[in-house]
Amino acid sequence: MCDQTFMAITFGPCGSCSKASPLMNIYVKNEAINYCSFCVEMMACQGLQKGESLASLKKESDSLKKKLEEERAKLHDVELHQVAEKVEVLSALSIKTRRTLKGHGNKVLCVDWCKDKRRLVSSSQDGRVIVWDGFTLNKEHAVTMPCTWVMACAYAPSGCAIACGGLDNKCSVYPLSLDKNENLAAKKKSVAMHTNYLSACSFTNSDMQLLTSSGDGTCALWDVESAQLLQSFHAHTADVLTLDLAPSETGNTFVSGGCDKKANVWDMRSGQNIQSFETHDSDINSVKYYPSGDAFASGSDDATCRLFDLRADREVAIYQKDSIIFGASSVDFSQSGRLLFTGYNDYTINIWDVLKGTRVSVLFGHENRVSSVRVSPDGTALCSASWDNTLRIWA
Repeated sequence: MCDQTFMAITFGPCGSCSKASPLMNIYVKNEAINYCSFCVEMMACQGLQKGESLASLKKESDSLKKKLEEERAKLHDVELHQVAEKVEVLSALSIKTRRTLKGHGNKVLCVDWCKDKRRLVSSSQDGRVIVWDGFTLNKEHAVTMPCTWVMACAYAPSGCAIACGGLDNKCSVYPLSLDKNENLAAKKKSVAMHTNYLSACSFTNSDMQLLTSSGDGTCALWDVESAQLLQSFHAHTADVLTLDLAPSETGNTFVSGGCDKKANVWDMRSGQNIQSFETHDSDINSVKYYPSGDAFASGSDDATCRLFDLRADREVAIYQKDSIIFGASSVDFSQSGRLLFTGYNDYTINIWDVLKGTRVSVLFGHENRVSSVRVSPDGTALCSASWDNTLRIWA
């Protein structure tokens, strides 16, 4: 029915039946139409064959999904940990806190590294976005947003700009300069606009395009210069909480996860949902591509992390322990892909052996839930953000 962008509720005359009622602003192929709920339902039913109904089509869809799962199961010949039995066991890890970054006045919600492997950007519930020097702990820039709960932030590939947003439903880009006293707010550019909160953002492989996900159930690709919507992505049936871009420089895919328990892989050029995985039992809070781009990991409120192989088109590993009962909020891989770092709501960071499926270490230090974990671009350090108002750099 609606394949190009999102919906919001307003009030006025329906564009189809002319009755004054709550309207759904639907964009069909970038063309705005304002229909009441009855006319939207009628439009959805157009094209149904004789004897068909939405209920019968849903039943047929569920049947096809079941057949697909059966076909996937036939190819499920061996588990990843069984293949990795002869792989050498990892030696003991010696990772500890090397830096603690203090400056936020409330929960730190997101963190991202600059490509220079030194600077970081973080966003917080206090409405502030801070650019840090990870070596000296200096705050290089600070921006106060017009809203609290700045849930997403990202560094541009060039290191010359940052993007951020949250409950303001927007994603704003701030150019950075060497002048640390410069008023960044005056240079703010609003690039993306959703109809619900912004949950995640990421630059593509250039500073000129921005990918966003939102509580309105969509993801979108935007042109930074013109603030135009280039492509929108619809398949989630609830809030989209996370996204990650494929690691290849020519990669045209990304993966998203949300409150519908689904992880969807998308083609950015066509806007099509090309693969979908639904094995989690609760919201997916975080997704991250494997360094090779052939798989991705997800972390969920069901207290598990899972690894999905895109070539095998199925889940190949699950990372869990009976003693872990709190949700996984964030995941990231080591540079080699052998380790999976996971932040949990029980204040810890668990480190998993990706191949063997075992936990190899636990990092303690935060005094509240860990909201985000990010490995540095050169793989030598890990930064974690927490609801205890601090960030920690581990190595």
